[in-house]
Amino acid sequence: MNMVPDLSHAAWRKSSYSNGDGGECVEWTPQFAPAAVPVRDSKDPQGPALTFTPTAWTAFVDAVASGELGQI
Repeated sequence: MNMVPDLSHAAWRKSSYSNGDGGECVEWTPQFAPAAVPVRDSKDPQGPALTFTPTAWTAFVDAVASGELGQI
């Protein structure tokens, strides 16, 4: 059975490229590694979080950083 982690006290991080003006940012927390990487919309911190495996999250971040996904 998969348990949903309690995210109420999570320490969230966002990209150093985020300028804090309310743009399109995602936040993530490393607190649940190596089991999961929760990710949420920074504009809706009380909203739902998506949970990825660390491998999937790393692949996504690497693809964005390398430009593999194009201009996003």
